[in-house]
Amino acid sequence: MRVTIPKIPLSLLLISLLSLSTASSLVKRIGPGSNDDNDDYNCVYTLFVRTGSIWKGGTDSIINVALVGSDGYGVQITDIASWGGQMGSNYNYFERGNLDIFSGRGPCMSTTPCWMNLTSDGSGDHHGWYCNYVEVTTTGPHMGCSQQQFTVEQWLATDTSPYELTAVRDYCSSEESGSVRLSRRMKGSKGHVHHMDA
Repeated sequence: MRVTIPKIPLSLLLISLLSLSTASSLVKRIGPGSNDDNDDYNCVYTLFVRTGSIWKGGTDSIINVALVGSDGYGVQITDIASWGGQMGSNYNYFERGNLDIFSGRGPCMSTTPCWMNLTSDGSGDHHGWYCNYVEVTTTGPHMGCSQQQFTVEQWLATDTSPYELTAVRDYCSSEESGSVRLSRRMKGSKGHVHHMDA
């Protein structure tokens, strides 16, 4: 039986390659002494993000997330919709009641994410956002699948309590060394994530 491989127009191929290079520039490794050389972006991260059904709970802002494991290493994803939006090109992410799905490649983590910094950039006509939860699944070659759900149940807004554009959730065990220090070092002023230095 002969298999015919369809010809792919060069313009479509170039657009695909451009989107891959753009997506990889939106995710980077973070942690003590990390270098981000892009050579082992072999793990797949899937994020399920639930926006609350509360009135005006949706947003037009850009949403970023940093995920860290108990060993202090993790990934930072800038603009998760551009990085790994799976809902289609004309889809409006982070609207009231939505369950949005994002998936993309990034550097592998050796432990399950247990710390999250979810940040809105506060842009757009409707900057306020009420997030119910972020569920993260990670896997990679010759690795099992790990999963963590971060309950947020908080506004990321400057005009309503808690008047923050950042939600930090720390589920790392306090028994593991560095987990308390991790939260203090990773959470910066005004909700920005700082890269951890050696």
